[in-house]
This record gives sequence, structure tokens and C-alpha cells, in this order.
Amino acid sequence: MDWGMRVSWVANVMLSVGPEDRPNAEAFGGCLDEECPRLDAMRPGGCGNLRLITDADNRWGGHKNPECEVHAGALNHVGLAAVVKHFGSLAWHNPNAVQLFVMDQEESFFRVWMIRNSALRQYAPSSPDEEDEEFGPPLGRSRRLEGRGSPPRDARNACSWPGSG
Repeated sequence: MDWGMRVSWVANVMLSVGPEDRPNAEAFGGCLDEECPRLDAMRPGGCGNLRLITDADNRWGGHKNPECEVHAGALNHVGLAAVVKHFGSLAWHNPNAVQLFVMDQEESFFRVWMIRNSALRQYAPSSPDEEDEEFGPPLGRSRRLEGRGSPPRDARNACSWPGSG
């Protein structure tokens, strides 16, 4: 693919860490914009950074502030395999508490990476993936379109909790 002609290729990246690893998360998020590998032969850096999205100035649903450290970014033309590998190579203060969530453009779910016994491991399933027939509707066809005008199958009972009558 000729990436020079492509406007964007966006990957969603979130990093969850314990408070003791906030400086490492900030450094990791900053290095993405400065020197991260990019797709194909593009020059390194310039894909964007991660920023803290759980501080008091951010608004989440609910009546409380989040009690976690999550850094996130929408990165452009980033080499995700290199980002995941770099994440696994860092000296985290509490490696058992760090989680990396990555979802590349045209993917429908996050892949979750964690460090266990000093090894990088993927914890979200890798199959079926978006290319497998049993995954769901073809790319570009929203599940919301099923039934034309009626809510999606799963949304009809969104507030019907099991055992609530």
C-alpha cells in the first residue's frame, strides 16, 4: 500500500498502569510521538502520543471520578507490533499491573497485552478476528442496520437485568 497517498491509518491505544508507573507511562506515551516506528518506510515519530484520561478534568459516566491511571491516544500510521514489543521491554515498577489495549484501524475489538512472569502475553482472544466469516457482519455494515429502524438485537433488553423480572 502506498502510505504516502493515504490520509490516515488510526490505531486506538490505551495503557493502564498503577500510580507508581505513571512516570513510565508518560515517558512511553511521549516516545511514541518522538521516535515510534511507523508503517512501511515512513520516517519514525510523529504518530501521536498518549495522555492521561483519568485525571479530575476528564468526564466519565457515573457519579464518581475514575480510580485508575489510563493513558490513551489515537495514533496515526503507528507500527503496532513495535509498540507492543517496546511495551513488553520496559522496566515497569509493577509489571503485573500494566495493561496495553490496542485496536488497529478496521479492527473491531481491543487486543489486550499484559506482562506475566517477565513475558509479554496477549490476553484477549485473537480469533475469530475480523476476517473470519463467523465474526459478524461484513466490514462496513453496521449491526445497527439489522431490522432497519428497530434497535439492534442486544439493545432491546439492555436494561433487563437477569433476575429482575
